[in-house]
Amino acid sequence: MDFSQLEGREPDRVVELDLMKVAKESLWLTLLSTVFLFLGNALLHSLFRGDGFEFTFSIKGIIIGTLLFIAGYVVLIVVHEAFHLLGFRLFGGVPFREMAFGLNLEAGIAYATTKVPIHNRGMRKALLLPLWMTGILPAAVGLWLDSYLLLFLSAWLIGGAAGDLAMDRELKRLPGDWLIKDDPEKPKLYAYSPGPDGE
Repeated sequence: MDFSQLEGREPDRVVELDLMKVAKESLWLTLLSTVFLFLGNALLHSLFRGDGFEFTFSIKGIIIGTLLFIAGYVVLIVVHEAFHLLGFRLFGGVPFREMAFGLNLEAGIAYATTKVPIHNRGMRKALLLPLWMTGILPAAVGLWLDSYLLLFLSAWLIGGAAGDLAMDRELKRLPGDWLIKDDPEKPKLYAYSPGPDGE
């Protein structure tokens, strides 16, 4: 489809997030992921060690762990958004010059957006790529290495993908060939059927 056909055309659907609902889902997803990953790790490694569960901590360890968590979280948020850009390129064929990346300090968020519409099937993959790469993959590595710090970071990044998951749920209802245009400033997507007038 020629993207110029979308100029001046009203979208057939608008997908807009309820930020309060997404915030609640994010909190629950973070908590459940933390519990699941921590319990899974404790069971997994106690089975291999055969010596039961052991937990130790120190003030110095807590301070260092907290600083490492904050640094890791900031880095992974930026990486999360970078994976959206990579997804737009890989699954939507969007040139990097047609993408934007930045920080909204007022809202306290990083963002990545594409200036051109992409097909729904590509947008859904681009939405979920960061979840896999900054949430699920680090969780698997954390389980392998027995690293509670990495597991905690993973749980936060899994919870942080709640908005992407909510968008994906809505886009799942639309055909794969529909065009999806990202709003550059708001958590909103505009969906267009492939026909010239929404046919």
